[in-house]
Amino acid sequence: MGAKICLVGNPNTGKSTVFNLLTGMRQHTGNWSGKTVGSAEGSFVYGGKSMDVVDLPGIYSLNPISEDERYAVDFLSRDDIDTVVVVLDATCLERNLILALQVIDCAEKAIVCVNLMDEARRKNIGVDLEVLHRELGVRVIGTSAGTGEGIGELKKAIYEGGSRCVHSSGGAAFSERAEEIYKKAVDYGCDVYNCLDRKIDRIVMGVWGLPIMLALLGVIFYITVEGANIPSAFLSSCFAAAESRLWELSGFMPLFLRGLLIRGLFRTVGWVVSVMLPPMAVFFPLFTLLEDVGYLPRIAFVLDRFFKRAGAHGKMVLTICMGFGCNAVGVTAARIIESPRERLIAILTNSFVPCNGRFPSIIMLAAIFTAGAGSMSGLGITAAVLAAVSASVIISLAASMLLSRTVLKGVPSSFVLELPPYRKPHILGILYRSLVDRTMFVFGRAVAVAAPAGALIWLLQNIHIGGGSLIFYISDALEPLGRFMGMDGKLLTAFILGMPANEIVLPLAAMCYSGGSYITDIESTASFAQLLCSNGWTIKTAVCTLVFTLCHFPCTTTLLTVKKETGSLKWTAAAFLLPLVTGILLCGIINFIF
Repeated sequence: MGAKICLVGNPNTGKSTVFNLLTGMRQHTGNWSGKTVGSAEGSFVYGGKSMDVVDLPGIYSLNPISEDERYAVDFLSRDDIDTVVVVLDATCLERNLILALQVIDCAEKAIVCVNLMDEARRKNIGVDLEVLHRELGVRVIGTSAGTGEGIGELKKAIYEGGSRCVHSSGGAAFSERAEEIYKKAVDYGCDVYNCLDRKIDRIVMGVWGLPIMLALLGVIFYITVEGANIPSAFLSSCFAAAESRLWELSGFMPLFLRGLLIRGLFRTVGWVVSVMLPPMAVFFPLFTLLEDVGYLPRIAFVLDRFFKRAGAHGKMVLTICMGFGCNAVGVTAARIIESPRERLIAILTNSFVPCNGRFPSIIMLAAIFTAGAGSMSGLGITAAVLAAVSASVIISLAASMLLSRTVLKGVPSSFVLELPPYRKPHILGILYRSLVDRTMFVFGRAVAVAAPAGALIWLLQNIHIGGGSLIFYISDALEPLGRFMGMDGKLLTAFILGMPANEIVLPLAAMCYSGGSYITDIESTASFAQLLCSNGWTIKTAVCTLVFTLCHFPCTTTLLTVKKETGSLKWTAAAFLLPLVTGILLCGIINFIF
């Protein structure tokens, strides 16, 4: 067994990037506290000796207030840790030094890694590593993880073993002490970059903050809508050709099995791939770009006052942003919220935000019923989608207010959220993280549930009892509720059967309306609009369908994630019922008004 090395530091110090360079592993680096929850583990070999490295969540001190901070502090108390490497940000050492002093005071051996030295030089900040070594009493290594500078020296220091720490008795004076060391070791010159950061912040976090945020989201949605069309159509044609070929090659199989595997399982997976993958491949890199340049945490501060009024936590805006890609990811991201009550509110309300799987339905409905069959421009569709997204956030805030004043009563807590400096984005890193860590991860889970769902849907549509399919009897039973909600039983059946993957709701509706025996491709908005209108759809039906698309039960993957995060069937049931009941009531009200 190798030596146990532990990496600890404030958020946004580049700690996870240092970990990646040490171990050769790829670990996503976030821009706010708690992005890496739990610990990442890896190893490297130096001088024939194996080093096991653990990357802990970012923390501000050894006095934990959040779940991830408690995890990190508990881990640091273990007696099997050989050396603790404290990673500091060279551009804001004074605050970072408080944690370094606390760790040195309690650890057996420690090394201080002053990271982001290249950024400090660009900002004309001089850091005297020798002074830091003398004042802290442990070995100090300067690194620039973005370029790999100093990583070899850090590996050597870890191999040789950290400096044995001298423990003090007065922990209360760490902040007086950190200021003294900072004044001795840091030469703060003319910080042109920081001045520029403050100028930008006065704009993006001032009175123009909300319009700028909406404009950026609008641009992202527009690029996603327009950019996904061509690859989506290409993938759809590829799967159609593959399906046709598989149908020819499977002629030796019984017709029932042939239909189950190809028309049911394969076609559903093909639909999910062609509809879901292109928007994700466009949306996630753009979203990660906002994160990489340092803008995403600032959105939390812009919207904090709105969330406070709703009795929710300001960091909930970050979980909502993650929910745009996948609600399951948004639920997991709620770990960054320190208060268990407010974390639960964020988990229960995250499914009000339309995930990537619901965007195709929203876009299709907007294109058809806002300006006629397929005649709407991409810009107009984007405006309609942005309005729907804004409505979903308002509904989420209303639900949060209801929860905070009833079953989850409490006062909104204050929070500390790191505002990283604006940084030049690393394009290759963005593409890797967004496409591999996010897109393929979410996509893999969606396909895993879509395959059995496709087989089940085909069976329900092709097993007949008394002259009608099983889907016919289900939709017939749901007809009264559907009429109350301004829709019909067939549409509600599509929503229920689309629970494993929201992408297939509208194709399922087309199958039910057309009476086909398997999921039908939607060839164009014009043909789909004609099918809907021939089955009694009106503007009222479209509005109610859009509202229910925003407010209905979470997908299977999200519910499983809620169960894992809360450890409670009760709260998982609440996460299922809250948006469902809200959607039923809102649709009922809209139907009554019409």
